[in-house]
Amino acid sequence: MATSTGFLFFFFTFIFSLFSFLVFISRMKPWCNCHTCRSYLTKSWTHTFTNLCDWFTHLLKNSPTGTIHVHLVGNIITSNPDNVEYILKTRFDNYPKGKPFSTILNDFLGRGIFNVDGDSWKFQRKMASFELGSVAIRSYAFETVIDEIKTRLIPVLASKAHDKTESLTEAETERSDALDLQDILRRFSFDVTCKFSFGTDPACLLPSLPSSNFAEAFDLASKISAERGIAALPMIWKMKRFFKIGSEKKLSEAINVINDLAYDIIKQRREMGFASKKDLLSRFMGSVNDDDKYLRDIVISFLLAGRDTVSAGLAGFFTLLSKYPKVEELVREEVNRFRNPVQEYPTFDEIRQMHYLNAAVHESLRLFPPVQNDSKFAEDDDVLPDGTVVKKGNRVSYHPYAMGRMEKIWGPDCLEFKPERWLKDGIFMSEDLFKYPVFQAGSRVCLGKELALMNMKSVVATLVPRFDIRLVGLDYEPRFVPGLTASLRGGLPVKVYERKC
Repeated sequence: MATSTGFLFFFFTFIFSLFSFLVFISRMKPWCNCHTCRSYLTKSWTHTFTNLCDWFTHLLKNSPTGTIHVHLVGNIITSNPDNVEYILKTRFDNYPKGKPFSTILNDFLGRGIFNVDGDSWKFQRKMASFELGSVAIRSYAFETVIDEIKTRLIPVLASKAHDKTESLTEAETERSDALDLQDILRRFSFDVTCKFSFGTDPACLLPSLPSSNFAEAFDLASKISAERGIAALPMIWKMKRFFKIGSEKKLSEAINVINDLAYDIIKQRREMGFASKKDLLSRFMGSVNDDDKYLRDIVISFLLAGRDTVSAGLAGFFTLLSKYPKVEELVREEVNRFRNPVQEYPTFDEIRQMHYLNAAVHESLRLFPPVQNDSKFAEDDDVLPDGTVVKKGNRVSYHPYAMGRMEKIWGPDCLEFKPERWLKDGIFMSEDLFKYPVFQAGSRVCLGKELALMNMKSVVATLVPRFDIRLVGLDYEPRFVPGLTASLRGGLPVKVYERKC
């Protein structure tokens, strides 16, 4: 009897899943035979383009409105600044993250700030805004960053530095003994984020470069969650999750590893007491002390924001700097000009005076934004400013990576790494956020923007005067893997040379 019942249950579950799959197929109409959908489904775009973001950039460049529609997955993608302003500001109420997005990332991010709307989003944003805006927090963050640079990042790079007698040209073509700078920057950002956000030190950037099960699990969870978002047939990953097989089984295992650390952090903070602590988790626990699952989701969101975005931004910066030695020299000259010669590291106020450095960091983020694509879901039917018709439930995405490569927005030299475009008479001038939505814009503009920029500028201002960092491979071109933030396939191979000051 039990065997028969089990068989019937499995049989009806299979029939229901098959029926749901067929309904899904009928709604998505994957037989759409337009060139874009056909290329997306068959991945024929890979014959010409290395990265999906570059293919989308190509399509958006050739669109008269700067907008395309991937009918297969119901995704409208735009690079039009007017559309971006409309989505993020004018009709913000009609373009929330949405339930489909939350479903994709729920296993990983839960109710964290990047995955919710409504009251939960407002509460977390209000708390984060209050804390991140305080002078005390910014001072604490700067001290944390400088300490990690001083005690770990610089010693590690110095220990891996090569003899300058080897010519830079020869070294750039030799892959032996190359250092994965992406890995180093992730370790650095993970240590800083944990210290600043949770008051704990994972010590990932010790000289031995210890392996981290958590970091590996975090990367895997980000990768598989992102693959859900670009899947041509979402029902497939949902079925794999239901039967706990394949990539969904790996995702579940990775999230278990992540949860163990997150709950351990919360437990430690509770045992140590949090009333008088400076870290962000302690401040949140004062308001949410009885819901560990909610606190876990907040922890993971802070890790995603602090570790992945800053390290991705720095990886993009050093990729460009290695190819533009003139920019490197100008950054170095400015740092040396403003830094007090009796001090080993620049102060917060000195870094704020470095306008060319600020311009160089913003320019690198234009070309290599940590978040290449961001999506919302339409609550109701609508029409975008460029005339694009949006149906209720459509996914509507804006594409910062493509926008940074648009001649219509940045001019004919848009592919050049040119910090001067941000300067007027030597003074840094910011751009319209809807033209440059690297940190989002409108009501969801990134609260950690200033902290992230401070973090990046601190790293650059301390490393560039001390080291020459060169890409291995004169023809190096970045290859991205799926992820919630930009992640380089195979890392970022470099050779480091210590400068004689």
